[in-house]
Amino acid sequence: MFSSDSHEVSQLNELKIDLDAISVIAHYNANSDIIMDEQMPIFGGYSGGIEETTIVNIATHINAFVMSNASWHLDGPVHIRWGSTNTRETLMIAGWACATISEFTDMLSGNQYYPCAGPCTEMCLLEASAQSITDTASGREILSGVASAKGVVQDKTTGVEARMMGEAARATAGMEIDEVNKILDNLVKLYEKDYGKAPKGKKFQECYDVMTVTPTDEHLKVYEGARKKLENLGLVF
Repeated sequence: MFSSDSHEVSQLNELKIDLDAISVIAHYNANSDIIMDEQMPIFGGYSGGIEETTIVNIATHINAFVMSNASWHLDGPVHIRWGSTNTRETLMIAGWACATISEFTDMLSGNQYYPCAGPCTEMCLLEASAQSITDTASGREILSGVASAKGVVQDKTTGVEARMMGEAARATAGMEIDEVNKILDNLVKLYEKDYGKAPKGKKFQECYDVMTVTPTDEHLKVYEGARKKLENLGLVF
């Protein structure tokens, strides 16, 4: 462990906490640790719709610093039906909430990435790009991803998804919001019809050379295909 490491504690949905988490918070504070408070408000759950969940999302940010004495907050609005942070609704929630936090506070905010599709698929990379574009345009300081295949399948995460997340963020930085919104609208249209049949993709050891930890030619070809689609939508790398 390093003194710069973040130590995680999670709020419960929505705006709740348990005694175990309170004990963890006390331990972190006693050791002067960097505290990362995590919460993923659920669109379509207790909060309700887009506007209501955005309000809850903003409240979870404030709660992180008031209750947990957090150093930064890890966000991640998730769709109750699809279990993804990359849907049109959850992107709107994340964008609005972060823009508000960025405008009126000095709180550090991160966001978690949970695409529906698995690695070595264009859908996965396009989903991650949509969230990265949203986060960057709304003032997010930290991008935390990518947990492909909704983050629930063993060996279904690779560095290529994180590379796309980072490159999309760089390409978005400095763009006008109107242009960002046009790109996002067309980008989400490319994959939102496929949530229920998202490609499972491949495991890490199937799309990487595990000895050299480098992506296969197939994996890179998929990456270049997704990047080309983003360029056609107007993103300049």
